[in-house]
Amino acid sequence: MQQAGERVTTAVGLKAFYSDTFVLPLPEHHRFPMRKYSRLREVLLDEQVLRAADVVLAPAADWEDLHLVHTPEYVQAIAGGTLPASLQRRIGFPWSPEMVERARRSVGATIAAARTALRDGAAANLAGGTHHAFSDRGEGYCVFNDVAVAARVLRRDGLIGQAVVVDCDVHQGNGTAAIFQDDATVFTLSLHGAHNFPFHKEVSDLDVTFEDGTGDAEYLEALATHVPAVLDREQPDLVFYLAGADPYEGDRLGRLKLTIDGLRERDRVVFEACRHRRLPVAVSMSGGYAPDIDTIVRIHSNTIREARGCLFPA
Repeated sequence: MQQAGERVTTAVGLKAFYSDTFVLPLPEHHRFPMRKYSRLREVLLDEQVLRAADVVLAPAADWEDLHLVHTPEYVQAIAGGTLPASLQRRIGFPWSPEMVERARRSVGATIAAARTALRDGAAANLAGGTHHAFSDRGEGYCVFNDVAVAARVLRRDGLIGQAVVVDCDVHQGNGTAAIFQDDATVFTLSLHGAHNFPFHKEVSDLDVTFEDGTGDAEYLEALATHVPAVLDREQPDLVFYLAGADPYEGDRLGRLKLTIDGLRERDRVVFEACRHRRLPVAVSMSGGYAPDIDTIVRIHSNTIREARGCLFPA
């Protein structure tokens, strides 16, 4: 069994795990952009950013793996369809068997990406980043917390000792912060809008907040200051990177003003910091709510393009 800190350098291409074939039956005009996931996979293959052989259907997370983070009562309510209507509204999705399967696959994709990143240097979940899910509830379109479960699974299996979460979604990773509040093995760094959802913020190990209208220069300066400092101090075995598309200036739910070029530079800063330290990085797409699906897809596909540079040399 691979031990914490061990590196194997045999990568040939960026592996990416997808779950877009499991589609939620959402009401018409629902504002969650479900179509972005299948479109992202299509673009990455059409533009030969990824090879077909490296794009893999995500496995479903085991129920026992979900219990490493989530309470038995919550997992059972999701599995059995007994989640109260009020908690379904808090998640933002009506319960359905498809929702359960999709949520498990999204977690499974991040677990698979994390395991693969330890071997290859980088890997991606073409969805995920469900950082608003707490141990006993979901909210903000997040059912189970994929990064939290993946971190606990890899630690249980002796593959990592320490992890860092770099959360660049425009909304604070409140569920992740709460889950790891008393867990020194996972350092949570969240860079987010100060006045955006969630309106009650949890306390991450490091919260970096931005005023409405913050643009590329200020954001990138803060990122370039904090990410290397955290990585040097924590010296993790694995980095989880949530590369939200929602800091984009045209996002309906974002409030920040980053450009597409600025977001690609954001990705480059994070990946360069990981590459310079030879730290494996597991990437999740996280949020993105621009009115134009193709804009969201462009931002996410740029993230995957930049992630390829983190592969360990053969």
